[in-house]
Amino acid sequence: MDATNVISAPVTRAKWATVRLALGTVGRLSTGISIGHRHGFDSGTMLDYVYRNEPHGRLGIGRILDRVYLDAVGWRAIRARRRLLTETLRTEIERREDVVRILDVAAGPGRYLQDLAEDHPHRTRMLCRDLAPDGLVRGEAAAAERGLANIAYERGDAFAPAPAHLLGGAPDVIVVSGLYELIRDPALVSGSMKRLRDLLAPGGVLVFTTQERHPQLEFIANALTNRDGEPWVMDCRSAALTERWALDAGFASVATEREEVGLFAVTSARG
Repeated sequence: MDATNVISAPVTRAKWATVRLALGTVGRLSTGISIGHRHGFDSGTMLDYVYRNEPHGRLGIGRILDRVYLDAVGWRAIRARRRLLTETLRTEIERREDVVRILDVAAGPGRYLQDLAEDHPHRTRMLCRDLAPDGLVRGEAAAAERGLANIAYERGDAFAPAPAHLLGGAPDVIVVSGLYELIRDPALVSGSMKRLRDLLAPGGVLVFTTQERHPQLEFIANALTNRDGEPWVMDCRSAALTERWALDAGFASVATEREEVGLFAVTSARG
């Protein structure tokens, strides 16, 4: 479905107004839906909650609603995407001999990177960047609680990336997970790939995700809001298209895998 056409015509506006009303009232008994209303359903804070996959809510029914919410196909696919991404990075760490410097340009709390940092305390240095301070604060607190000395947090714009001084050198791996799916301008995505390639150390790899399809685009666009409080409208793209953008950005080779639910792809582009 073309995302430009998912905002409803006038004849169905009443239907979506009713859905939004339900989500904004009874729906808020679900902790996940409440987080989405506060921070945006596309936010790092929301994704961190989805990754934990532990339903919470108020008045009994809230927990039931939360379980239904967390079991939505999109969230199941995002958890599968995270597992695939984690395994891709784990393989990248294990194939290299020296300390691996990893930069995530839109990490939120970076829970999956904390897991990798804990598993490879002497083999990795991690840097989590994001524009939203809430996720960074919670990520720093969680990393301190886990005693992780090899992961750091700083505010930064994924589309205006600065050198990663906190890593002690150019990153060997740059991760863009769940961000390009939110960007509807192809030039912005392809331009980002070029800038990130220039940041990589020699022999480095850009690991990014692509949303190839989603069966609930109409519901999402009409019922949910993004971190800016606007309708959450997304475009789906083929991995073949984003692979081509990566090759045009100067990467020498690309390889893509798909998560088990079948909505997302994870691509490794090597310089």
